[in-house]
Amino acid sequence: MFKDKVIWITGASSGIGEALTYEFAKHGAKLVISARRKRELNKVKKATNLPEDNVLVVSMDLQHHNTMDAKVEEVVKHFGRIDLLVNNAGISQRSLAMETELEVDKKIMSINYFGTISLTKAVLPIMQKQGFGQIAAVTSLVGKFGSPLRSTYAASKHALHGFFDSLRAELSKENIDITLLCPGYIKTEISMNAVTGDGSPQNSMDDATENGLTPKLCAQKMIAAIHRKKQEAYIGQREVWAVYLKRFFPRIFSLFLQNAKVT
Repeated sequence: MFKDKVIWITGASSGIGEALTYEFAKHGAKLVISARRKRELNKVKKATNLPEDNVLVVSMDLQHHNTMDAKVEEVVKHFGRIDLLVNNAGISQRSLAMETELEVDKKIMSINYFGTISLTKAVLPIMQKQGFGQIAAVTSLVGKFGSPLRSTYAASKHALHGFFDSLRAELSKENIDITLLCPGYIKTEISMNAVTGDGSPQNSMDDATENGLTPKLCAQKMIAAIHRKKQEAYIGQREVWAVYLKRFFPRIFSLFLQNAKVT
């Protein structure tokens, strides 16, 4: 489905991003993989078993918004185009809203929201010049509803939905598709690395995350949604039903959140 397509994946050093890299590699894609940890990215590159020139490692930190144009130039210089951008990188949160320092709130928004849209805005002129392209954003089910201990994380994902829904409408006549991917509980280290109120990592695995979908299955479902150019896809297990519960029975959903043990 994606043979010889140039696909850029952020957050590719582990978790969902790493799994997406391997799945796209099976389809014969040409890959750009990004994250902060260049050493880990090189391990992922080797594990794809693709030819050397077919995987470009571009280390980046989404908090450094003014570096995005240079990163895009590096990619275009190597591959000549960008067919698909998968905005996957981000951080999570596990802390009560009133116990979260404002600087931590700012950091989450800087990475999850501003980092994602700054890269998107740097890539878009290339796709507009090409006359085609697709942008996928990995948000979360909490991009559709709020959840305890994840106030700013949820806010950052809600913000991405607002941005990309608006962008989709603006690009409707430019042959550039937007796909929002909303995973629920996926068995990655996201909860281990989630920031607490003072910005330190949680360093423990949530029960729900431990029992979530495997990253491989999640990646396969995401790739299917991207291939079909779906506008929005919900990926998970029973937690997916929370989207519909909130939509059709908001009062019941609110009571559920107030009484549920959320981890």
